[in-house]
Amino acid sequence: MMLAMMLWGGGWPALKILTESVPWEVATFWRFALMSVAFLPILWWHRKPIRWSVGALGWASFSGVLNAVFMVLSFLGVAVGTAGAGGVVITTLSPVLTVLIAIAVLGMTPTRRHITGLVIGLIGGAVMVEVWNGDVLFHGGNLIFIVCALVWAALTLAAQRSHRYLDPIHYAFLLGLVATVFMAFIAYPHGIGSVFAQDARFWAALIYLAVLGQTVASTIYFIASGKMGSGLASSYMFLVPVCALVSSYFLLDEVPSVALLAGGIISMAAVYLINSSPKRHLS
Repeated sequence: MMLAMMLWGGGWPALKILTESVPWEVATFWRFALMSVAFLPILWWHRKPIRWSVGALGWASFSGVLNAVFMVLSFLGVAVGTAGAGGVVITTLSPVLTVLIAIAVLGMTPTRRHITGLVIGLIGGAVMVEVWNGDVLFHGGNLIFIVCALVWAALTLAAQRSHRYLDPIHYAFLLGLVATVFMAFIAYPHGIGSVFAQDARFWAALIYLAVLGQTVASTIYFIASGKMGSGLASSYMFLVPVCALVSSYFLLDEVPSVALLAGGIISMAAVYLINSSPKRHLS
């Protein structure tokens, strides 16, 4: 599980490298295309037939589009901001927003710990984006990262619903496949083949992001969470922002601000409170 979190955290500087070379439309398409291909040996190893149904196709399609939107916003965010900020803001705010959506939309009854965690998480988010500086929300990709966290929260809840119809590994594969088809129409006018003119640094970042940062990390996470339980597994998410900051520092020379570090720590405390709350089933 620690390996999966390290791979996820390292994906943020890889994302930043891709934004420097090709249009975001092209990079997003190839990220999902390679991810789908990389899942084929995992599906062979898994050796379970996909349970096709209207519900399975519906949730996979909806989640695939959400995943594509999330990746597009991530590219746009790191293009104007820093990879470290994206890794911290998104991974610490999305669990908070997930619970908030579950309460507001799905009728989840919050515990006292949930409420406390939400308040602390929102305070941490305000510190991370330095909300006291006026227009800071529109600077450095902060607003985009917040929207990213919101989209990922919606995707998390969609994934939870999808498990009624699909095995988690099948869900992850179909999610990438749908996103590939969706992005193909968007990327085609921008020159899909332009990636073949890129250097080894670009391809290393693309393969890392698609294969290691997504396919391998997701498979490890799904298998481990099935054995140790979702509550304990989700606690390992605390390592993602740390790995994102460390890898961004060494690979991109990004130095995180004091506000980002302080807000990230506050938000991680909020996620701990939320994850340690008694789980309420969402129908």
